[in-house]
Amino acid sequence: MDTLISGVTVVTMNERMEVLFGAYLGVTDGKISYISKTAPEEKPATIVDGTGMVAMPGLINCHTHLATTALRSYLDDLSSREALENLLQKEARMDSRCAKAAATLGIAECLRFGITSVSDLYYYPEATAQAAADAGIKANVALSAYRFIDENEDFDFDTDEQCQELVRLAEKWNGYDDGRIRVDAGIYAEYTSNHKLWEGLSSFAKEKGLGIQLHLSETQEEVDSCLDRTGLGPAQLLDCHGLFSVSASAAGCAFLSEEEQKLLGKRKASAVALPLAAAKAGQPSAPITACVKAGMNVALGTGGAVDSGNLDLFEVLRGAVYAARTAGGDASSMPAPAALMMATVCGAMAQGRAQQCGMLKVGMDADIALVDFSAPHLMPCHNVLNGLVFSAKGGDVAMTMVRGKILYQNGQFPTIDLKAAVEELTAYAIPRLFEAPKAE
Repeated sequence: MDTLISGVTVVTMNERMEVLFGAYLGVTDGKISYISKTAPEEKPATIVDGTGMVAMPGLINCHTHLATTALRSYLDDLSSREALENLLQKEARMDSRCAKAAATLGIAECLRFGITSVSDLYYYPEATAQAAADAGIKANVALSAYRFIDENEDFDFDTDEQCQELVRLAEKWNGYDDGRIRVDAGIYAEYTSNHKLWEGLSSFAKEKGLGIQLHLSETQEEVDSCLDRTGLGPAQLLDCHGLFSVSASAAGCAFLSEEEQKLLGKRKASAVALPLAAAKAGQPSAPITACVKAGMNVALGTGGAVDSGNLDLFEVLRGAVYAARTAGGDASSMPAPAALMMATVCGAMAQGRAQQCGMLKVGMDADIALVDFSAPHLMPCHNVLNGLVFSAKGGDVAMTMVRGKILYQNGQFPTIDLKAAVEELTAYAIPRLFEAPKAE
C-alpha cells in the first residue's frame, strides 16, 4: 500500500451514499485499494493523518475556459455587449504562450479547491493539454470551433483549418497517460457556426469515439434568434445535424424548451449548469430538476475565471442548490446529496469517466479531495454532506490527489512551479494582452 489516510471521515458517493466515520482509506498504484473502519494489516509506505478531515471524491468541473484566468476581474461590471467586445479584443491578442501560462495558474487554482478533473472548451487547446499533462490533473480538452461556412462553399473536413487542428489535437493527446487527458470535439455555440461544421465535427467525433462540448441556450436572445431563422430551438436544430449523436456536454441550458429537454434526455446528453457564472452575467441557470426529470445527466461547471471570478466549485455547489430551491419555492427542491452527485458522479458521467472516478470505491482511481473540517465555520457538523455543500469552501481543502499522486497539499503544488507560472503571466501574458502595441 502506497498511502493510507487514517482516522478520516469517508464520503464515498457510492450507490448507497455511505459515509464512514473514523475510517481508513488506502491507495495502491494509483487506485483505491482499501476502505474500512478497521486498520489494514498491510503497512503503508506513507500515512496521512485524516483526523478532523473529510475525504471525498475529487470534484469535477465540467465547463471552464482555463486560459481566461489571465482576464480575471477585467470584465466584471460591463454590460454583456461591452464585455463581449472587450473579451474579443483581448482574445485576438492571445497566443499559445499566454494560454499555457494562464491555464497553468487556473489548474493550480482547481487543485487548490479539490478539483481533480476539468472539461475545457477554448482556443489553444494544445497549450491547455500540455499544462494539464505537466500538472497531473485529468482533463477533457476541446477546441471551441467557430465559423460560418458559406452554403456555396465546398467544405472539406480534411483541409478545414479548425477541423485539422482538432485532428492533430486528438492524434497527440486523446488517451494520453492511460486516458488522463481526453480530447472532445467542440463548437462555441449554435449561433457562431453552421451545419457544415456541425456535421463534419460530429462525424469525426463518432468515428474516433470522442465526445463534444458546447454552449447551448444560455440566453433568451440566443433562442429567439434561432427560432426566427429556422423555426427550431438551438438544441432541435443541432440535433437535426447529428451533433447529439455522440456524448455531448452542453453548458448553460437555461432556456431549453420542455421538448428539447426530453430530446436531449433521449440522446443521453449532459447539461452543465453554471449557476454562478450565469448569475454574474444577469442570466438564470439551467432548470436542474426539470432537466433531470427529462432524463438528462446534469453536472456542474464554473465557466472561466473571467466568467465567475474564481474556480471554486464548492461555491457552485451552493449556487446550484440555491437556484433550484428558489425556482421550486421549497428547500426540498434539491437536497445537498443531489448537489454533491452533480459535482462528482454526474461529472464523471459527463466526461465519459464514470468507470474510473466520481466515487471513493475500491478499484477506482484515487482521485481524492481531503477537506479540513476543523475550521470554526465547519463546526459543529451534524451532517457531513450538508456541511460540504452549505459550509465548506475551496480554501478548506488540505490535499488533492489524482490517481494516487498528491498534486496539492497544505499550500504546496509538487507538480507546478507556481512562481514560474506567475512570472510568465505577469512578464509575458499580461503585457501582450493589455499593453498598446509599440509603434514601428
